[in-house]
Amino acid sequence: MKRFLIPSSSSSEQSEVSGSSEKKEDRKRKTKYRKYDDRYLDYGFTCVQVNNEERPQCVIYLKVLALESILPSKLKRHLESLHPNVVGKPKEFFQRKLTEAKLQKITFSKQAKVNSNALLSSYKVAYRVAQCKKPHTIAEELILPAAVDMVTIMLGEDAGKQLLKVPLSNNTISRRINDMADDINDQLICNLKGKDFALQLDEATDKQKDTHLICYVRFVNEKKIVEDLLFCKEMKGGTTGQDLFAVVDDFMVQNQIDWERCVGVCTDGGRSMAGCYQGLQARIRSKAPNAIWTHCIIHREALAAGNLSEELHNILKIVTKVINFIKTRPMKARFFAKLCEDMGAEHSCLLFYSSSRWLSLGNSLLRVYELRNEIYSYLHDDEHCFADKFIDADFLIQMAFLSDLFEKLNTLNKSLQGNNTNILQLSDKVSGFKKKVIIWKGSVSKGDYKCFPSLDKFLQDNEKALKEELRTFFVLYLSQLHFYLQKYFPEDEVEPIKWVRDPFNTEIPGHFNNEEAEQLIDISSDSTLKVQFQSLSLLEVWCQTQDEYPLISKIALRVLIPFATSYLFEAGFSAVAVIKSKYRAKIQLEKEMRVAISKITPRFEELCKEKQSHPSH
Repeated sequence: MKRFLIPSSSSSEQSEVSGSSEKKEDRKRKTKYRKYDDRYLDYGFTCVQVNNEERPQCVIYLKVLALESILPSKLKRHLESLHPNVVGKPKEFFQRKLTEAKLQKITFSKQAKVNSNALLSSYKVAYRVAQCKKPHTIAEELILPAAVDMVTIMLGEDAGKQLLKVPLSNNTISRRINDMADDINDQLICNLKGKDFALQLDEATDKQKDTHLICYVRFVNEKKIVEDLLFCKEMKGGTTGQDLFAVVDDFMVQNQIDWERCVGVCTDGGRSMAGCYQGLQARIRSKAPNAIWTHCIIHREALAAGNLSEELHNILKIVTKVINFIKTRPMKARFFAKLCEDMGAEHSCLLFYSSSRWLSLGNSLLRVYELRNEIYSYLHDDEHCFADKFIDADFLIQMAFLSDLFEKLNTLNKSLQGNNTNILQLSDKVSGFKKKVIIWKGSVSKGDYKCFPSLDKFLQDNEKALKEELRTFFVLYLSQLHFYLQKYFPEDEVEPIKWVRDPFNTEIPGHFNNEEAEQLIDISSDSTLKVQFQSLSLLEVWCQTQDEYPLISKIALRVLIPFATSYLFEAGFSAVAVIKSKYRAKIQLEKEMRVAISKITPRFEELCKEKQSHPSH
């Protein structure tokens, strides 16, 4: 009933409400604001843009008022109530205050720009200091004064003073390097997650008797192979396989890296690394069943070359004793150097032999053979017991043979070193060397010594013929060398994966399923891809075919991603020896190494945004 009794009142109320709201909206739309007038400067006000609106700003305290305050009365009231001491001042007074405010604003903006540039410069200098593996104090003690001198001379004294604002103290450089190391690590871990990867690990002891476990990682990112330092950890306790694995596993867990994506592990042949049950590689493979362990090819080559016969080993002992007799005594070393200069020798010093260095034996033997006449003169004057050895033809013939052979082994060793190598590439080089050994053995057995130039020249210069027993001995040693090369590098090692090198002329492996076999057939029929195999490396080709042939590319990359040598570790430990000197024994080695040898560039702009820029004091 109510709706029939009071319909008119409700409708009238609604109409009144709607009418009042429409009036309010019209009133809002009709509201007008004054624009700034230059005459308002008489009251001490200028204008500034805030959210695309002109608002009054007091030139005394630079306070910005509301938009509704652009009225002469309100501006005058503000001046009289807050700044009564300047009431009645002429317009020129307020004009001068306005100019001072603008200059102050420009100065602040310039100072902020200088501070940010100084911060970026500080990071750039710290980056160069770390990459050169220099002490942090070099920035403040050498780089900055030298830069100031150059800029002052070339651009003037004012420009030189600007460089003094760059913070380059010892502690500042240390903090910058730590920041960059953390940023590089974050980039590396972000790129690594979710991808197949391989590890290269080894441990070594530095001059301070501290043991470090160095690990490198290799993976494919954006169709490119990435090799970089994963970590360098100091071993606080033992160095058994269990201790080493605990460090590696802890790093993987902290950074949330999936062990299932590990496809390869490369180490040397040490027990703690290569043990079948308790070694590091065995423990990693228990976590990563898809991983393949690779014994470093360079270490295997050194082991094969180090199996000398007793006769050759005796020659090496004599050579080593002679080197130590001359080199370890400073006065004798100086007299020997003077003797070499007087006799017109090309070299003036001998080279130490160290069994732990790959190229040491060949270099030491070659230098001793080249300086054999000078060594004889020196030892003869000193009445040394080994002096007669250096005029003994048989001894010199054997030494010439050894120096030539180990020079060839050094050439092989150098060819196995480098970045982005793989098992197929290096196995081909070793296989070629084994074939050369067979040729050398045949030539020596026939009396042809041209493949050993030092031996051949010695025989020709002295008009001597090689004794039959020495020739037989050399042939037996070459046979022994071939045997050990075959032992450490069996032919069937790479037979199942030869299709990765040449998918166009190989049979389909028996373990392939139908889909994988079909993709391999498609690849073998792709003539454009054959051109890429001839012009690019294997890793580059298979990275680029991931989209077109995903199954076969994944299998091929699981063969190519694993490291074949521990070359990167050796290079990394050389960096450790430079960075951690006796003057920098307490340095944070891992962060220094990461910035020094990583191929990832720090994100300088991001690092600067996280810091408040301050000029140097």
